[in-house]
Amino acid sequence: MERIQKIWEHPLYQQCLSRIRALEENRIFCRHTPEHFLDVARLAWIQVLEQGLDVSRPVVYGAALLHDIGRFRQYEEQIPHEQASAELAEQILPACGFSLRETRQILDMIGSHRRKEHSDPVNAAFYRADKLSRCCFLCRAREECDWSPEKKNLTIKY
Repeated sequence: MERIQKIWEHPLYQQCLSRIRALEENRIFCRHTPEHFLDVARLAWIQVLEQGLDVSRPVVYGAALLHDIGRFRQYEEQIPHEQASAELAEQILPACGFSLRETRQILDMIGSHRRKEHSDPVNAAFYRADKLSRCCFLCRAREECDWSPEKKNLTIKY
């Protein structure tokens, strides 16, 4: 997990996290925090193991740590965060020791993490993990949230 630690310590990553924290400070809905990123990583990894999918743990964790890192650009510039996150990840991953093949896979996972339909089972597992990571049943803003009732996690699933 040395490469994952390098992502965490990367100056651009930390800068992005700081901007997201500041912009979401008063947000009543789900925030895009390191805790969310790690929840996504762990839930995705569980699904990968359960389904016997062919993807490495560093790729799953790398995608999870980076999938929402462009949120600040969505808030400030109205750029879809999956696009902004992929652009930022493309700058960070090579410096952290990820191969071109791994980088492409991570960028694909990030870029498709908001689409429900997937032909790639790894991307489908990652999409589900991102949604499952939200504990809607605990949320005080559940009634104001624009997620559909079918999308909200109103029971413990993992």
